[in-house]
Amino acid sequence: MRAIRYLYLTAAFITSLKVSAAEIPDSISYAVEGTASFSTGDNTPFWLVNNRFGLSSIKKNNGYLRAGIFKEANKNGKKFAWGAGVDLAAAYNFSSSFIVQQMYAELRYRCLGLTVGSKEFSGGFNNPRLSTGNLTFSTNARPIPQAKLGIPEYTKVPLTKGWLSVKGYISYGFFTDSRWQKNFAAEGSKRTEDVLFHSKAGFLKIGDYRRFPLEFEGGLQMAAQFGGKSIRGNSVIDMPNSLKDWLKVIIPSSGGSDTPIGEQTNVYGNHVGDWNFALSYTPASNRWSAKVYYDHFFEDHSMMFLDYTWRDMLLGAEMRLPKNPFVSTVVYEYLITKDQAGPVYWDHTPEITEQVSGRDQYYNHGIYTGWQNWGMGIGNPMLISPIYNRDHSLYFYHNRVETHHLGLEGQPIPLVGYRLLLSYTRSWGTYDTPTPKVLKNFNTLIETTFTPQKLSGWSGKFSIATDGGSLLGPSFGVMVSIKKTGWL
Repeated sequence: MRAIRYLYLTAAFITSLKVSAAEIPDSISYAVEGTASFSTGDNTPFWLVNNRFGLSSIKKNNGYLRAGIFKEANKNGKKFAWGAGVDLAAAYNFSSSFIVQQMYAELRYRCLGLTVGSKEFSGGFNNPRLSTGNLTFSTNARPIPQAKLGIPEYTKVPLTKGWLSVKGYISYGFFTDSRWQKNFAAEGSKRTEDVLFHSKAGFLKIGDYRRFPLEFEGGLQMAAQFGGKSIRGNSVIDMPNSLKDWLKVIIPSSGGSDTPIGEQTNVYGNHVGDWNFALSYTPASNRWSAKVYYDHFFEDHSMMFLDYTWRDMLLGAEMRLPKNPFVSTVVYEYLITKDQAGPVYWDHTPEITEQVSGRDQYYNHGIYTGWQNWGMGIGNPMLISPIYNRDHSLYFYHNRVETHHLGLEGQPIPLVGYRLLLSYTRSWGTYDTPTPKVLKNFNTLIETTFTPQKLSGWSGKFSIATDGGSLLGPSFGVMVSIKKTGWL
């Protein structure tokens, strides 16, 4: 009840606040939303749960009330700008009843940007509405509180006549799901507390579609979990988090004598990352465009470079069509994660010095609870998140998968838009816990959006989703959402 009262007061404050344009340099926006989901089967259907920045629930018959107020850091030709946002939700049948979805402040000076707090973010070149998601940072999990410094938008490099642009960042933060893990994890199973977060990325773009139709983009993202405690029953591993350890995760390095032996022979912390490449074609008319993109994930140095064949990938194509009443954007993706540098792992010893770095165990780790936040995978959701585990273990049981995915959207009439997602997945489990037979799942979503012209700022969504197959089991569900946005 306290969370609902707090959210009600926030919404009342937002809708009653009066601010004139002369009092603030930029406009402030607000959003108030109510959403309810109803379903059959063991879980809420896949596409009513995943790629919603963690604001969802696998439990049947759930919902939330959400209110937010935002100021964008729009420079509008100025050298300096600031922004901030508060986005809160009171939820029913979720992993928590009160959710701080976003709370951040940001500064912009020339091309530089600093963001402090929790803000929704996704990586790579994937379409956030139609894709399955980037392999390192998708839209699947709640935002991680962090301080992020860098160049947030592509910035032209001097002396290249505008043909080369760069962007990137470095960040440190912390996970907030320690209490949730303690409540969720089965007795004696692995959980963590007070884990720290680090990430960094660098991207470049070659080309300018306004002068030549082809553009190439490429870059590297890396992230790490470090510090904190790993707990399994009465056994506790207390990972160090001194300044020296903070520096070690920038360039992955071996742990000191105060870390487990595996961290000393390999690297300190749980490191993940991916290479992203995209080639876009945009004709001079800009009436349509096409893009192909490639995403290669790695868990360690062996797959970061070319020590092993890059058989695993997310390969996608996106086409923005000329204006028509049926389809505006089409996305197709093929995801394969079966190889993982091969089925053999051997850590070199003095007797047998050969190193074989297979069985990469995507998203899992020996000390940490893997690449998840509040039970939801931070990367691509087709590698089924731990929140689904009936044994309440924080483990990715399905990281060797093959998926075909199709996404469509359009605006048949001015008042009505739609989004369609169709996904077919096969899973072989993991190398350590293979499934007795190949499990399959077919996930669908049809979502319609209504924006009545006479009700400014109001919109409604009605979604129907289904799951079929043996991977998650059959399920049917609907979701209804009403939203009001505006400017203060």
